[in-house]
Amino acid sequence: MNIEPRRRKVRILATLGPASHAPDRIEALYRAGADAFRVNMSHGSHDDHRAVIGHIRALEEKLGRPMTILADLQGPKIRIGTFADGPVHLNEGARFILDQNEAPGDKTRVYLPHPEIFTAVEAGQRLLLNDGKLALHIDMAGDDRIETTVMNDGELNDRKGINVPDAVIPLPALTEKDRRDLDFALDQGVDWIALSFVQRPDDVAEARRLIAGRAALLAKIEKPRAMDRLEDILEMSDALMVARGDLGVELPPEQVPRAQKEIVQLARRAGKAVVVATQMLDSMITSPTPTRAEVSDVANAIYEGADALMLSAETAAGDYPIEAVKMMHAIALEAEADPEFGRHVHFTETMPQPTTADAMSTAAGQVLQTVPCALVSCFTSSGSTARRASRERLPVPLLVLTPKRETARRIGLLWGVYAVQTRDVGNFEEMVAKSKRMALRTMLVEAGDRMIVMAGVPFGTPGSTNVLHVTRVSGDELDRKSP
Repeated sequence: MNIEPRRRKVRILATLGPASHAPDRIEALYRAGADAFRVNMSHGSHDDHRAVIGHIRALEEKLGRPMTILADLQGPKIRIGTFADGPVHLNEGARFILDQNEAPGDKTRVYLPHPEIFTAVEAGQRLLLNDGKLALHIDMAGDDRIETTVMNDGELNDRKGINVPDAVIPLPALTEKDRRDLDFALDQGVDWIALSFVQRPDDVAEARRLIAGRAALLAKIEKPRAMDRLEDILEMSDALMVARGDLGVELPPEQVPRAQKEIVQLARRAGKAVVVATQMLDSMITSPTPTRAEVSDVANAIYEGADALMLSAETAAGDYPIEAVKMMHAIALEAEADPEFGRHVHFTETMPQPTTADAMSTAAGQVLQTVPCALVSCFTSSGSTARRASRERLPVPLLVLTPKRETARRIGLLWGVYAVQTRDVGNFEEMVAKSKRMALRTMLVEAGDRMIVMAGVPFGTPGSTNVLHVTRVSGDELDRKSP
């Protein structure tokens, strides 16, 4: 196996696009530090996506490393109609109407082809257009007409998006396009599905029903209404994403950092993965170096203990995709080398649940405080043990051995995890021997190091993690027969 050591704990999720979808670019992104790849279903055809997914799987075979693929569904896109004479300029204090008249608009009105919005909003609420650059105050809302007052000067063009931050829109999170894209992505064997436009737990329940266990489900938190039901949404999801793009449009910008911390902390306490996304290194779309503020933003998300950070346009369409990944990798290494990093990352208290897996994971952390160990290794079939151990934010790498390729791929978004697919073990002695051999083979330990091995007895029983064993690695482990 061509396995190189990667000791960085936080994962890097890189979006693929025109700047990075060629096989050599995907490999360059991986070698620069990308741990997982996002396929954005909003752009490109199924043939395009099929080719990209094939390139990732070919790289997986070439390097002998499980590759994590996340397919991001587009979700509903709410847009206004067109204007008769091109863009219009709206002045603060002016009256502006949105209606169901399909005729091209002017500076007094425009067509809004979404009847569900008319019944969902009410006077006193806001409408945001053009990525939040133009705000409208609703004075009156009827079945086919919304009368508003323009809150700030701004330009409005054809088919610009509209955000409704103060109401729950009776639109399903999955459009017909999303359903087709979901079927395609599952047929292609992607590992994660990211669900957009989540407003309520029912949105997640419908997606989970359709996925039927064929992939893990990540709920993107990009609507203020989702914040009101965050715990219920998390309960039905495998992970959350702090989608700061739309969330930053619909929330006042000063509230976004607080929302990010709330989402990260809640997911961490539940032992589920959390991804921070959008504008992490935005200036690197056109510049080879980031701003100092962006570096601080990335570092702060790492100190908060996020499982993964996502690069969007930086790697999909930017001029410096490889440099962006290298920069995020460098920031992460520097933050995690901070002597105070452990104190920061454990600021969020994660109380163990009454399970043996949590008890063993907590015990591993306590052993590491007393006995110097270089690594924690665990066996898992479903990935549950890896999730519980990752939740503890252990100060050493977490080597996860699993016989299931799907599990090895899915846990690639978890903090600190280094997954290896390997044949199952039949007894305790074989488990310990294989753990030491794989730890040496992955170059995560050296001869003479101590390591902790976690597993369940009897073997092959999901959820039975009940053994914690401290062992020392000898130099002859690699000379033994490899099962």
